[in-house]
Amino acid sequence: MIARKDHLDTLAVSLLIACCAFWGLQQILIKTTVTEVPPMWQASIRMGGAVVLLWLWCTARGVKLFERDGTLAGGLLAGLLFAAEFVCIYIGLQHTSASRLTVFLYTSPFWVAVLLPRFVPAERLRMAQWVGLAIAFSGVVLAFSESLGHSQPGQLLGDALALAAGALWGLTTIAIRSTRLATASAEKTLFYQIAVTAAVTPVLSLLMGEHWSVTYSGYAWMSIGLQTVIGAFASYLAWMWMLRHYPATRISSFTFLTPLFALVFGVALLKEPLTLQLVLALCGVGLGILLVNRRA
Repeated sequence: MIARKDHLDTLAVSLLIACCAFWGLQQILIKTTVTEVPPMWQASIRMGGAVVLLWLWCTARGVKLFERDGTLAGGLLAGLLFAAEFVCIYIGLQHTSASRLTVFLYTSPFWVAVLLPRFVPAERLRMAQWVGLAIAFSGVVLAFSESLGHSQPGQLLGDALALAAGALWGLTTIAIRSTRLATASAEKTLFYQIAVTAAVTPVLSLLMGEHWSVTYSGYAWMSIGLQTVIGAFASYLAWMWMLRHYPATRISSFTFLTPLFALVFGVALLKEPLTLQLVLALCGVGLGILLVNRRA
C-alpha cells in the first residue's frame, strides 16, 4: 500500500516550489531557443533524452518498467493526454500570445478540483479552498492583464488550444489518480507519458515540415539539456512521486506559481520591468495557495 498524506508537508512544499521555479525558467528557455530549434523537434529531442535518462535511472535502481501490473490502459491514456497537451501548447503558441496561452493553460487546477472528487472522494475541496483557487487564478490573470488585450490573427484558435491544453493537463492528473497508475511507481507513471510523447512529437514535427538538425549553438544545446535533465526527467519524476503521496487537488494549486516565476525570471534575466501588478499577483497567488492548503 502507498502511504498517502492528507496535507502537504515541508518536503512537498519545497519540491513544488523548486519544480514551479524551474518550469517558469523553462518557459524562457523554450522562448529563447525556439527561434533556432523548431518547437516539435525541440520537444522530440527533449522527451527522447528523458526516456533514456529514466531508463538508466530505473536500471540502476532496479525499478521494473515492463512487468504486467494492470497499468497499461491507464498508462497509455495518461501518455496520450500528456502528448496532446504539449501539441496544443506548441501549436497554440503559433496563433496566440504566450501571455494569453499561459492564463488559459493554468485553468488546469480547476479541472482537477471539479472532476477528480468524482473518482477519488477524498480529494474534495471545501468552500474556503475553492476561494483560494479563485484568488490564485485571479493573481495569474492580473499579472498578465496588460498583454491580454493584444490580439493576433487567428487568436481564437490559439486560445481554444490553450484552454484544451489546460484541460488535458488536468485530465492527465485525474487519469494518474483514478486508474491503476495510482499504485504504480513514479518512474513507470512518468515512463508512459514521456515515451508516448517521444513517439508522437517526431511524427508531428515531420508533418509540420520542421527542419531537423543537430548543428545548433552552445546556448541552444545548454537550453535543451536543462529542459531534458531537470525539466522532463527530474522535475516530472518529482511531480509523479508527489501525485502518489499527496492530494492532487492541493499540489495542483501550486502550479499557479509557475507563470509568475516566468515573469520574475523575465525581470531578473531579460531586464523586463518589475510592475506593481506583478507584486500584487505574487501576493494573490500566495494567499490563494495558503487557503487551498489550510487544514480544516
